[in-house]
Amino acid sequence: MSFWNDPLKVAADWLLGVFTGWGMPEMAANILIGFLGVLLLITVLMVLDIFLVWIERKVVARFQDRLGPNRVGPFGLIQPFADIIKLIIKEDTTPGGADKVVYNIAPMLSMMSVLILWAIVPLAPTILGVDLNIGALYLIAAGAIGTLSIIMAGWSSNNKFALIGAFRQVAVMVSFEVPMLTMLLIPTIFAGSMGMSTIIEKQDVWYVFLAPLAAVIFLIAAIAELGRAPFDMAEGESELVSGFNIEYSGMKFGMFYAGELLHAFTFGGFLAILFFGGYRFFGLEQVSPFLAIAVIVFKAFIGYWIIMWVKYTLLRIRIDHMLAFNWKFLTPLAFSLLMVVALMNALLANAPIWLYISGMFLSNVAVAWAALEIARSVSRREREKVEGPKQVVEVGH
Repeated sequence: MSFWNDPLKVAADWLLGVFTGWGMPEMAANILIGFLGVLLLITVLMVLDIFLVWIERKVVARFQDRLGPNRVGPFGLIQPFADIIKLIIKEDTTPGGADKVVYNIAPMLSMMSVLILWAIVPLAPTILGVDLNIGALYLIAAGAIGTLSIIMAGWSSNNKFALIGAFRQVAVMVSFEVPMLTMLLIPTIFAGSMGMSTIIEKQDVWYVFLAPLAAVIFLIAAIAELGRAPFDMAEGESELVSGFNIEYSGMKFGMFYAGELLHAFTFGGFLAILFFGGYRFFGLEQVSPFLAIAVIVFKAFIGYWIIMWVKYTLLRIRIDHMLAFNWKFLTPLAFSLLMVVALMNALLANAPIWLYISGMFLSNVAVAWAALEIARSVSRREREKVEGPKQVVEVGH
């Protein structure tokens, strides 16, 4: 077997031979090899996270007609490393009256909630951590740890602003998890499985063409789940200074910040997996696993760029408007779309592929049109309640 066809398998077999040659039991050797694989993935993700800091600053600078980092290193590439050094040597403070154990665990849980998501990300046909047959459920369950870390940080800080920020963010995350989970069921219906690898392998036609509205709803719910603008109520600087992480300094604050960036990129990757074919692209994944990794990383960066685009373009939504948008519009729309997709999938199960694709796409368009018309009608009635009916003024000749 060639290293270029299955690099992890070749490397694992070589390490197994080395460790057993040293007299190590085979079971212990396999455990050590698994640990080294996890350590390698975490190292790559941490290096990527540093690179994401530079990318985000450059992108927001372009949106705001600035240059961004351009002093420390060529094109400012070394600026993130300077920031890391600053965070490491910065004084680590703990507020008086804080629950020190919970306070110190919260940043680690925040970062861990992102890293464990990569256990089910298929980077290539032969490069996958765990092929869970309930991968979609795992995505929601692992993401809940991030919610727990935020409420832990806000409560343990002994600061009312931190607590209010944590309550706000948890309210948003719990609320928008409902439409997100609902949209996860749509690729599951198409693929007949909740496993990420199976969802990718079944996408001979990208699911975004079958259910474009589902991809849009998933993206909106993901942005809210991340706590990014326009849903960043946990860090409303004008009211809460810095929200749930206000009392954190040094690398503890850095872990929250790094976790947010990596989380955004991770959701860009899951958007690619669920609706854009993952690592599949005109058969390149069959040529080399390295090409497959390049494809899924490129698609994830596109999703990440869209999330940045939304963040640096739209204004923050008021908390009551945000929750009303979710419970009165997005969640009913998500459930309606799920029922329509399930019904159309059953009706068109034996139809020709062109009819199946057309039927699914048009049903999504119909649901989106109906939802917008209903929303327009409701908003018109609400506006008339406030402003009163429009007066028709006749102008004489």
